[in-house]
Amino acid sequence: MTVLVAYDGSEPAQQAVTYAFDEYADEELVLLRVVDIADSFTEASIQAVEETLADRRKTASEDLREDLREQLVDQATADDVEYRVETAAGDPAREIVRFAEENDVDHIVVGSHGRSGVSRVLLGSVAERVVRRAPVSVTVVR
Repeated sequence: MTVLVAYDGSEPAQQAVTYAFDEYADEELVLLRVVDIADSFTEASIQAVEETLADRRKTASEDLREDLREQLVDQATADDVEYRVETAAGDPAREIVRFAEENDVDHIVVGSHGRSGVSRVLLGSVAERVVRRAPVSVTVVR
C-alpha cells in the first residue's frame, strides 16, 4: 500500500506526518510538498517560470527533509520508517489529487488545515478540497 502525506510545514501537517509514521510505518510512505505558484508568474516568460519552479522545488525538497529531521528526532519509530520525499508545483489541493491519481496512491493523509483565520476562509481549505476530489480514502488529522 502506498500512503501519500501532504506536508506544508504547518503544525497540522506535522501531526499528519506523525500519524502516518505511527499508523503506516510498514507501508510505502510518500511525503509530498507542493510549491504554491503565485499568480504573478503568469506575466513572466515561460523559461523564467520553469527556472524558478526548478529552484523552488529543489529548495522545498531540501527544506522538507530538514523539517522532518527536526520533527522526527524525538520519535523512536522515525529511524525504522522508510519514506521518500516528492515535490510538485501548483495549486496544493489539485497537485495532491493529481499525484495520487498518477502514482497509484492507496490512501492520503492531510493535516486539518495549514492556514488560520481569514486567509483560511477566503482561500478555502486544502484538506476539504482533497477530500472532495481524491480518488482514494483520505484521513484528515486534527
